[in-house]
Amino acid sequence: MTKSIPKKDSSGTQETNIFANALKRLDEAAQFADIPPEALERLKHPKKMIQVSIPIRMDNGGLRIFQGYRVRHDHTRGPGKGGIRFHPNVNLDEVKALALWMTCKCAVMGLPFGGAKGGITVNPKELSRMELERLSRAYIARIAEFIGPKTDIPAPDVYTNPMIMGWMMMEYSKIAQEQSPAVITGKPIPLGGSLGREDATGRGGYYCIKELEEKKRWKPSKIRVAIQGFGNVGQNIARLLHADGYKIVAVSDSQGGIYKEEGFDIPSLIQNKNATRRLKAIYCTGSVCETIQVKSLSNKDLLELDVDILIPAALENQITEKNASKIKASNILELANGPITTEADKILNKKGVLVVPDILANGGGVTVSYFEWVQNNQGYYWSEEEVHAKLHTFMIREFNNVYHLMTNRKINMRTAAYVHALNRIGEAVEARGTSKYFLGNP
Repeated sequence: MTKSIPKKDSSGTQETNIFANALKRLDEAAQFADIPPEALERLKHPKKMIQVSIPIRMDNGGLRIFQGYRVRHDHTRGPGKGGIRFHPNVNLDEVKALALWMTCKCAVMGLPFGGAKGGITVNPKELSRMELERLSRAYIARIAEFIGPKTDIPAPDVYTNPMIMGWMMMEYSKIAQEQSPAVITGKPIPLGGSLGREDATGRGGYYCIKELEEKKRWKPSKIRVAIQGFGNVGQNIARLLHADGYKIVAVSDSQGGIYKEEGFDIPSLIQNKNATRRLKAIYCTGSVCETIQVKSLSNKDLLELDVDILIPAALENQITEKNASKIKASNILELANGPITTEADKILNKKGVLVVPDILANGGGVTVSYFEWVQNNQGYYWSEEEVHAKLHTFMIREFNNVYHLMTNRKINMRTAAYVHALNRIGEAVEARGTSKYFLGNP
C-alpha cells in the first residue's frame, strides 16, 4: 500500500501544518481588507471534505488500496474549482490548504468559482498506463456524487494530465448516463478541451513578467532567470521568456538541475527532456544534437543562485526560514502552489524581494479552465488566438489591480493579492446578508 510520506524540512523535522500556515495569510491580509468578520471566519472552515479508499487490481494480479481526497473549500462565488494531483505526499491537510488557495485564486482572477482540490496518495511513476487508468476511473467512481458541472469541477494538477482528465470525464459521464464534458477541465481537445489550456499556467506567469518588464523597464537580454521545475509549467514559461530574449541560466527537475552562465537554448532542452525524461544540456540543429558542458546543481542550490528572477514551478514549501536568507533573486514568480512558507515570506520582505504570489502568478491555468467550462456549456469553441487574448486581458487586469493595491496601501504583493481576494469574497457574502444586516444596520 502506498502511504503518505510526511515532508521534511532541511533540518529533518516534520514541517508545520500547511493549512494553518495558509490561514495565517488570511489573517495578515484581513486587517487591510473590507470583509465582515463572519465572512473571514467562514473561510477558515472548508465546506465539505471526502476521503475515499480506492482498491485497484494491479497488472500482476495483486490488490493495492490507495487513499483519495476531495475538499470543497468555499462556494460563495460559484461552484468549486480545483485540480487533482497524484503524488506520494498527498494528504488531507495539504488538500485543504490547496483548496483554500483556490478560493482566493478564483476571487483574485474574478472568476465565478469557489475553491476546491483533490488528490490521490500515489507515485504515478510506479504504475503502468492501464493501472493509472483504472485508478483514475475508480477515484471518480468514489467521488462522483461530490462533484458535478455545477457543483465542483476538477482539473489537472501535479502528475495528472489531459489523458487522465479524459478518463475521469468519461467515467463521470458513464455514471451520470449523459455526456458531461463540463464536469472536468484540462481535457484533450477532441474530448472537449480548450485550445490554449496546455500552456495556460506558464503563459499567465509570462504575462505577469511582461508587466513587470514594463514597470521596471527591464531589457530582457540582461535579465537572468532560474526555474525550479521543468514540467509543463516550467517548460512553457521558459519557452516564452527565451523567445523574448530572457537568459534562462538554470533549470531543474525532481532529479536535480543544470546551470550555464550564458543561458540555455530552451527549445533543445525541452526537446531532450520530453524525449528522454532526463534534463540534459544539449544543443540541437534539426535532428542533430550535441551535449554541452554545464554545471550540475541541486534544487536547493538553484534556489540560491544570483539571478534577477527566480521561478519556483515545482511543489510547495521550497523556500523556508532555513534558506530564505540565502535567496539572492530580487524577484520571485510563484508558479507552484505555496512554494514559500509564511516564515520565509517575512525574511524575503525584509530583504526587499518582490514576490508575485501564486494566487495571481499561476492564475492562468484556472482562468483557461474557466474558459473551457464556458465553452463546454455553450457547445461553442474558441480559437487559440481568442483564448490567448482573453487570458491576457484577465492576467493584465488583475496583475495591475493587485500591483496598485500594493503600492497604494504600502503592503507586499502577496498581502495585496489576498486583500483583493477577500474584498471580492466579502462583497459576495455581504450580498447574501450578514449580522450587520440582520441586526437592523443595513
